Amino acid sequence: MDENVLTPRPETEQIIDEVLSLAGKPILPGVKPEKPALNAKGLKILDVGTGSGCITITLKKELEEADIYAVDISEKALEIAKKNAKNLNATITIKKSYLLNNIDFTPDIIVANLPYVDKDWDWLDKESLKEDPGIALYAEDHGLKLIKELIDTANSKYLILEADPSQHQEIINYATSKYQHQKTNGFVLVFSKC
Repeated sequence: MDENVLTPRPETEQIIDEVLSLAGKPILPGVKPEKPALNAKGLKILDVGTGSGCITITLKKELEEADIYAVDISEKALEIAKKNAKNLNATITIKKSYLLNNIDFTPDIIVANLPYVDKDWDWLDKESLKEDPGIALYAEDHGLKLIKELIDTANSKYLILEADPSQHQEIINYATSKYQHQKTNGFVLVFSKC
């Protein structure tokens, strides 16, 4: 763990499951995979707000034939992601970007575990989150500012977002002009381009 990136949490694994499902890869041993929506070979996947790189690196290990990219606004997080990728022998492209500002290609899939916590949630246990950097946790507009900005600028075939279930309906409503809601898996929303 490092104070410059979020502590990995189980709900983030659902993002990886959804990408594997789209690529027709089995999520669990012995479970027949779904029919692939996308060919894994040459698939371009972009992780926005990569932090430690845990999503990006796992995707590269699971989908070796895919091209995996990661961006973050935090220089310190990017250093950690690069170190982790090197230590785990995962060849990914990592660069600094505020959301999609420095992206010069159209990814097939965008995944994002952006800051979505609203500081005003009355049920929030801030004490348990004190080890995590605020920049990676909290967002304005009831936690939805960055998610909405990403939806506004995204042009991928699929968009996979992590957010609190209390925010899901608002996100679905917001995305409706550009994306069709495909499914919800715990904390994760899967959208496809309209």
